[in-house]
Parts: sequence; C-alpha cells; structure tokens
Amino acid sequence: MAFKVGEIVGRKSYGMDILFKIVEVNEKKKTAIIKGIDMRLLADAKLSDLAHPEPVALQNYRNRSEKVQKECIHKIYKRRSLEREQLRGISGRAPEEFFSMPGKILHLDGDQDYLEECMKAYQSLEIEAIGVYVTEKQQPEKLWNLLHQHRPDILVMTGHDAYIKNKKNNFQDLNYYRNSRYFVEGVHKARQYEPGKDDLVIFAGACQSHYEEILAAGANFASSPQRILIHALDPVFIMEKVAFTSINEAVNIFEVIKSTITGLDGIGGLETRGKFRLGLPKSPY
Repeated sequence: MAFKVGEIVGRKSYGMDILFKIVEVNEKKKTAIIKGIDMRLLADAKLSDLAHPEPVALQNYRNRSEKVQKECIHKIYKRRSLEREQLRGISGRAPEEFFSMPGKILHLDGDQDYLEECMKAYQSLEIEAIGVYVTEKQQPEKLWNLLHQHRPDILVMTGHDAYIKNKKNNFQDLNYYRNSRYFVEGVHKARQYEPGKDDLVIFAGACQSHYEEILAAGANFASSPQRILIHALDPVFIMEKVAFTSINEAVNIFEVIKSTITGLDGIGGLETRGKFRLGLPKSPY
C-alpha cells in the first residue's frame, strides 16, 4: 500500500489507538515520520505498520477529541463565571464595573498545525497571545529577540518530543530525548532574560519530555512526569489559569493540572503567582 505525505494513518502494532499525519516518507528505508493529529508526538514508523483508518473511525476520533476540548473550555468559562460572582460578593459592585488585564502570552511552537489550533483556543478564551512557529532546535536561538520584542508575562515553548527507548532505560539522560535539550536550553535563556519565576511564567515541553531537567532549568510548568503523551492544547489550558489568576494569589497547582486534557501524569509544576490584574472603574469609552 502506498502512503503519501499529509495522509492520516494509525499504527497497527498499537491498535490504531492514536491517529497521525504523515510528515515524511522514505521509500528506500520503507519508513515514515508521523506526527499525532492531536497529541504532541513525532515518531518514526515502518510503512508496513501503518494503515489508513476507516472514515467512520476517523470521524469518531475527531469527534472525541473535539468533545474533550469543548469540555475543557466549558469548565474554564464556568470557573470564570463563579469568580465574577465572588467578586460581586466581596466588592458589592457588579462585575461589569471592573475591567480586566490577563497575562500576555508568547507561544513558541515547533509545529505549525498545533500552533494554529492553540491560537484559535487563545482567541476563544479571550487571551492576548503572540504565536510564533519556530522549530524546537531554533527556539533557544530565536528566543532572546522575541522576548525583548513582545515583553510577555507568560512564555510557552513546545512542539514535538519523544523518549528514545534504550537498553538501559535511562530516563535521566537528555541524549535519549528527541528535543528536550532544546527546551532546557531555551528555559536557561529565558531565565537569563528574566530570573524571577513570578515575573516570567514559563511552560516548556511536549510529549514524553524530560520533566525534571526542564523544571531544574527554571520552568514553572513542564511535561512529562510519567513520560506520557500530552495533548496539543494542554499548554493553552495550563497558561489560561495562570493568565486569569490574580497577581495576589498563587495558582492552585492541582486545579491548573486538572484543567488540562492529559492530567497529572503528563503535566506538573511549581507554586506560581498569577498574572491577572483587575481594574476599576471601567471606562465608558
């Protein structure tokens, strides 16, 4: 069976559990590079292990993914509604009298398709975000100028990653990760720009990334504690909570991880102050 770049496939050896888009085909080696259509995974696969999903199976897969995303966004708006009502109780004023200033996000992504999906989610969640497509390898090099240009409150560095299986099962060696070294280097660069973890909040990592090294480099949040796959929109849902948590409060780590699709096995982090500022009065103009 012939396979072409851009086609949607699954891996027979994994029971077609995750669906991928073909990025590259090597006819000579009979292999392909594939990326998850909703999971931040880039993988090598033998052509003999690939198969096209049935149309119904593909539609069901997309429907399930879309349903999970909508549920996360619904929970976020429900939380915000409760917070506005709490504000009424505390201040005695209607929420409409206030104006809000959430944190500003700079999002670097090593995948153009994922970046576009993330930008749609930011827009839906009413978050100011600048999205830049930069390959993982180039992110440390490009980061310095982008930070000075955009002056964000929150930084996201993500894309693709993978743990490369080895005989020693050495999960602590960066050499066994496809892109974790670049996320670590990028976090180091960002901390040279702004050392304070509450002044610049950083999420870094992708599927199966070296969680401990990324946090040790200075990130507030990272993936992946259990070296599992993470959803393409997980960084968005993490940083939404940071952007909309008051500067007077620490982000509830358990609550912020709960707001993601992957959960605690895929995302973790440190106590961090929010980046949301409330203003009064709201201008009539």
